[in-house]
Amino acid sequence: MPRHLAACAIVLLASVGAQAQDAPTAHDAAKAQAWGANEQGLRAYTFVLLKTGPQRMPAGPERDAMFKGHFANMERLAKAGLLVYAGPLDGVNGLRGLFILATADQEVARKAVDSDPVIVTGEMVAELHRHFGSAALLAVNEWHPRLIKPKP
Repeated sequence: MPRHLAACAIVLLASVGAQAQDAPTAHDAAKAQAWGANEQGLRAYTFVLLKTGPQRMPAGPERDAMFKGHFANMERLAKAGLLVYAGPLDGVNGLRGLFILATADQEVARKAVDSDPVIVTGEMVAELHRHFGSAALLAVNEWHPRLIKPKP
């Protein structure tokens, strides 16, 4: 990890730790249960790395349609409660994007990922990993739309 990112992580963790000591937060047992959290507030996910695939589609209407389908697929999976986080990566070493899926079931995750047009066309390939993280990630789809500033 680059030194500046490590320093930011240390500051963030120290800040969170100080807040936790100053004012303990109340345990929300209902949310913990609804989101499948264990006693530490964690749950299982599938982490998906999207990498450049063997069939790069040239620029044009077909590529535009493929990416339109990619975004529609992500929206569909998010509305179904399966996709909890997605975003692009910097392209370094062929890494194009990531998904975090709210399932530990690799078959369910693979089926969801394989339905994406960028995977179907070979523009990208998906690498699936088991991941254990905060159950609060399930709140991203609820809160993110509230952060988008409306266009004038």
